[in-house]
Amino acid sequence: MKMKKVLAVALAAAMTMTMVTGCGKEKEKSNVIKIGAIGPLTGDAAIYGNDVKGGAEIAVKEINEAGGINGVKVELNFQDDENDSEKAVNAYNTLKDWGMQALLGTVTSAPCVAVGEVAQADNMFLLTPSGTAVECVQYDNAFRVCFSDPTQGLESAKYIGEKGLAKKVAVIYNSSDVYSSGIYESFVKEAKKQGLDIVAAEAFTSENNKDFSVQLQKAKAAGAELVFLPFYYSEAALVLQQAASMNFEPIFFGCDGMDGILGVEGFDANLANNLMFLSPFTPTSDDEAVQHFVTAFEKAYDHTPNQFAADAYDGVYALKAAMEKGDVKADTSAEDVCEALKTAMTEITIDGVTAKSLTWEASGEPSKEPMVVKIADGNYAVVE
Repeated sequence: MKMKKVLAVALAAAMTMTMVTGCGKEKEKSNVIKIGAIGPLTGDAAIYGNDVKGGAEIAVKEINEAGGINGVKVELNFQDDENDSEKAVNAYNTLKDWGMQALLGTVTSAPCVAVGEVAQADNMFLLTPSGTAVECVQYDNAFRVCFSDPTQGLESAKYIGEKGLAKKVAVIYNSSDVYSSGIYESFVKEAKKQGLDIVAAEAFTSENNKDFSVQLQKAKAAGAELVFLPFYYSEAALVLQQAASMNFEPIFFGCDGMDGILGVEGFDANLANNLMFLSPFTPTSDDEAVQHFVTAFEKAYDHTPNQFAADAYDGVYALKAAMEKGDVKADTSAEDVCEALKTAMTEITIDGVTAKSLTWEASGEPSKEPMVVKIADGNYAVVE
């Protein structure tokens, strides 16, 4: 009987400790709004993920210093996906177990599409700062800050045609990459409407992305006055180096993936002079909000932010505005947050660093004007 009494007391104590521990976890959970984020912090695309992380961290810091969201502090948890779809889904599940209430991410398109499938099944709200593929926002729980691939291709062709930059145009694109091929397809369609003559369209793949001499030679032989490069800066740097060795000097024009080319190790920045690309952000803008962000970012991370950092910064502030509109609290379930934000995102307007009066359509697409940046004297400058 005495032993039974001892066991009963021990069991009661254990239950009490469990309840206290459980209440402690619940209390901790209810004290913050949890925003998850996913992107490449290591690997070839790490420059994008790390700048997105930095831009998001600055926004969260500012928001918390100003009182948080609806009076509640924000906690950011950023997971590395190495630009890999399977790892991105694993990162999503880690964040879900952590108690994520909304997702900023993913950073790159293919992982974003993969994560988008599970997020839709969970009814988890997703705002990608930089996932450009159409499929990134194919569901009603998904929105983006950046332009889509088709929009980038269309706007690039319109700009080239309307500004009279060239008539004979060559395109070099990555046929194995959804970002590059998506931009290419919409560019070609609009180029025809603009009266541009596509004199060469040469593809490469991610397994064959070091030697561009054949593609450049065909563009040169066809008399291309402008070469459109809808892919990322690391490969573009090789294109510019190899074009210079051939004495081929057309206008080179790219999209947002070109941002970062001046930071390529060992790359002669002079080779990028007169390179133009579509972008929603330039750190040399004299806009007060842009300079505030650039100053804060450079102080924190010791380098100038790229547009992906700016997209993330605006993305966090968009989440703040939408959560305030939707009356999101720390204890609001992820599903309820998602339902609130599906509507709230279409009702907010933010003055961001990537656009003023930035709004969103129910389709998940942002409403903002594109901007063209031209590199001159080793720096970025906006052109009209």
